[in-house]
Amino acid sequence: MVSKILPGRPYPLGAKWDGTGVNFSIYSERATGVDLCLFDDDGIESERIPLTEVTAFVWHGYLPGIPAGQKYGYRVHGPWDPANGLRFNPAKLLVDPYAQAITGYVDWTQPIFPYKFGSHDADLVRDDRDSAPGVPKCIVVNPYFDWEHDRPLRIPLADSVIYETHVRGFSIRNPDVPEHLRGTYAGLASPASIRHLKRLGVTAVELMPVHHFVNDSHLVQQGLTNYWGYNTLSYFAPAGRYCATNDEGNQVAAFKAMVKTLHREGIEVILDVVYNHTAEGNHLGPMLSFEGVDNLTYYRTLAHNPRFYMDYTGTGNSLNVRHPQVLKLIMDSLRYWVTEMHVDGFRFDLAATLARELHDVDRLSGFFDIIHQDPTLADVKLIAEPWDVGEGGYQVGNFPVLWAEWNGKYRDTVRRYWKGDNGQLSDLGYRLTGSSDLYKHDGRRPYASINFVTAHDGFTLHDLVSYNCKHNLANAENNQDGANDNHSWNMGVEGPTSDPEIIHARERQKRNLLATLVLSQGVPMISGGDEMGRTQRGNNNAYCQDNEISWYDWTPSSEKESLIDFVAKLVELRRSHPNLRRKKFFQDRVIHNSAARDIAWYDIDGEELSPAAWNAGWVRTLGLLLNGETLAEIDQLGNTVKDASFLLLLNAHHEAVTFLLPPCPGSGVWHCILNTNDLETPFKHTIAKKRVRIEGRSLNVLMEKPIVPPPLL
Repeated sequence: MVSKILPGRPYPLGAKWDGTGVNFSIYSERATGVDLCLFDDDGIESERIPLTEVTAFVWHGYLPGIPAGQKYGYRVHGPWDPANGLRFNPAKLLVDPYAQAITGYVDWTQPIFPYKFGSHDADLVRDDRDSAPGVPKCIVVNPYFDWEHDRPLRIPLADSVIYETHVRGFSIRNPDVPEHLRGTYAGLASPASIRHLKRLGVTAVELMPVHHFVNDSHLVQQGLTNYWGYNTLSYFAPAGRYCATNDEGNQVAAFKAMVKTLHREGIEVILDVVYNHTAEGNHLGPMLSFEGVDNLTYYRTLAHNPRFYMDYTGTGNSLNVRHPQVLKLIMDSLRYWVTEMHVDGFRFDLAATLARELHDVDRLSGFFDIIHQDPTLADVKLIAEPWDVGEGGYQVGNFPVLWAEWNGKYRDTVRRYWKGDNGQLSDLGYRLTGSSDLYKHDGRRPYASINFVTAHDGFTLHDLVSYNCKHNLANAENNQDGANDNHSWNMGVEGPTSDPEIIHARERQKRNLLATLVLSQGVPMISGGDEMGRTQRGNNNAYCQDNEISWYDWTPSSEKESLIDFVAKLVELRRSHPNLRRKKFFQDRVIHNSAARDIAWYDIDGEELSPAAWNAGWVRTLGLLLNGETLAEIDQLGNTVKDASFLLLLNAHHEAVTFLLPPCPGSGVWHCILNTNDLETPFKHTIAKKRVRIEGRSLNVLMEKPIVPPPLL
């Protein structure tokens, strides 16, 4: 029993252990009382202690003698008036919004809803049953960890190659990872995993959500789970389900150890974060944390009817980013993951929601103002998913300086081009060269564009070229979920086939898309598993499939090895040549009164592409010259960098074409260094003739090399 609680401090918020006791503090503007609840090792509530000290709406107290590892939660008193947005219910145990570790899962069979079921206006009638048995418990964390001089890698975004992956799915089936580590933070940082990532040459892993999240009720009832994790309960606690030992605080050290190991191998860690909504859903959702702490502070409610929530995310609620405490929560979370957990950047899910001050997306909203002036975040990578589901929510190209964006226009254009759609050429030109139409006007650089052709949301690369329709029946929603993609990529056969011609065509399309992605200006993001032909059997919305549909298949095969090798060599080509990852947009300028230009576009006759050809919907062939002679970038040592020139020849037509090659910008000759139609030796180097045949739906890359004189006899 705790004999006495001391006043403690209002800040920092959360539960902070100092070696002799714990300071507890929680913000609630409208509460009339707050009880701190302590739990024993069996999850039984052992003490309930009122916090009587209140400073600027922060309820706080210090308990001497409390050790790290103590389980706790809160009960918050206040008015029950749902019609006016007030939903206080002390019968419901609440997770601390600042909890740094959480143990246990939500039990949907327990009375975790704050209202009584059974009527049309059920949410207006309070339920006074205790929810504690069904709510996860917070854990007091020991902050000590030996980082062994770990420091941020600070890899320039322009030089980055991002690998989007899932902590569990990546290693869960890898036989080279020790069995007890598979599917965990330690599994992702195991020697076998590191070998694969380093072989690919990626510079950063972008982890799908690792903030503690909740399995949705309807999924649990179907025997499914929220595999992706976009259902956050806590913005400070790493998900315990990915800890190799147990989730009673060990997940914090496990996450730190993973980051330290990846950093040691030169790989950064970017987190996919979901600050736009929480796991509590709409007005009929469970009461787990924010709703019971102070509903009107944390959530956007309808101005004329605060019983209901604004929903810009399609999940039932939206965080009230207009409120200073919510802004503080997000900023405190970001700073915590940078300073205490050593992560290198963030990808913000549905980021347009964070920019909404009133209704419209506002580029100068409070969120951006605060994040731009924060010195802790000055050197981290900030990547937006620049859309939400609300009106006016598609904001590709409209985020401020310092931000990069998932370039959805890149994905759509490159897919359409290689599928053979009409009218893609002019837009493709922008996408191949860094999307200057989106980012140049506001002072950003090509690396503001995070290029991708596939991501976790949608078909995998293999399925993109193998299926025409989604096959989501395993999600138990009658195949009604997921985007209604109709790509016609399946080469006439839906799904697996033994036809060698179709297999060759699909493999070639994979290589076309991967080569386009890695060799485009901007930052390539590879969807994890695409490099080994990962399939979800046509499921384009596998958010609830924590099974072999989503998990990576590490079974060795010659086909996988070939594709992995292809991606690794592509990334190495990009890394070796600054001309393929420029830090500035192409100027198309004349240098030294000569005809040398940064960039030029050609048709199959070796002539510069005419305005008519750019706008002709039926043209599907394109030559792109990247002039290395004009690169003239300054490196970190002050040296002027020049590079080889490249000629990319793209043919999305189903028949072969012959390109008449333009002259080299320098005094060398063209060498073909990549042919996506050659599956066995795609990087075989050959001296190019004056005319080059490009097979249907394939891509060639030529590089200028010096003329080698014949040996003296």
